[in-house]
Amino acid sequence: MIPTLAAALAASLALSGCQKASDDAFGEKVRAYLLAHPEVIEEAIVKLRQGQMLEQAKASATTVEKHRQALERDGRDLVLNPNGAFTVVEFFDYRCGYCKVVAPEVLKLAQENPDVRVVLKEFPIFGEVSDSAAHLALTPQVKAKGADLHKAWMADRGLDEAALDRHLTEAGLDPKAVRKAAADPAIEEHIRDTRLLAGALGLQGTPAFVVGDYVIPGADMDAVRAALARTRAAAMKPPPGTPAT
Repeated sequence: MIPTLAAALAASLALSGCQKASDDAFGEKVRAYLLAHPEVIEEAIVKLRQGQMLEQAKASATTVEKHRQALERDGRDLVLNPNGAFTVVEFFDYRCGYCKVVAPEVLKLAQENPDVRVVLKEFPIFGEVSDSAAHLALTPQVKAKGADLHKAWMADRGLDEAALDRHLTEAGLDPKAVRKAAADPAIEEHIRDTRLLAGALGLQGTPAFVVGDYVIPGADMDAVRAALARTRAAAMKPPPGTPAT
């Protein structure tokens, strides 16, 4: 039996008082419980795999710490909830299908957790439209709109140059003026720096998330939330040597 599952069942089936059961009796109780609640097995397996995945994700903690400032505190990035105590970083591409799938959940995470800073890293890897979208998104005009255009572009499954301009117009912006601003060499340098950062972290696709010490490749929002929960829990632990109250 999976160790985590056995521990969970032991807690669930603990006998009242100080009564001691034989191994056979306990085994029968476990079997009966599993037959009555098969969903417990699936839940335990999911949690076990998630825990294993998070431990693998934390293997790059040294690299994350080395690049922490660039990851979390690059003033050029668009940041949701900039005053939050915890940070979730997403590397994404506006033409990435999986990025589009998780985009509503990422925005929901920011909306429901004001203590979580969500740093949006422009990492265009799907061609010219991706490059255009990234450059436009980093202009002062678009960043001033906050998450509005980010949400609109992510929701547009057929995003192309015409669609980018259409969304700019709908947001009350002049596409020509924004495109002119997007030609600023500083924006190209910003995107180049993000690509170098992604390479340093070993990221090969989008989306990819960094939460605390965890690097999570792919559209696994359950893992993102689990990593965030662990990061929060770690922050609440008293420093080593702190006397108990």
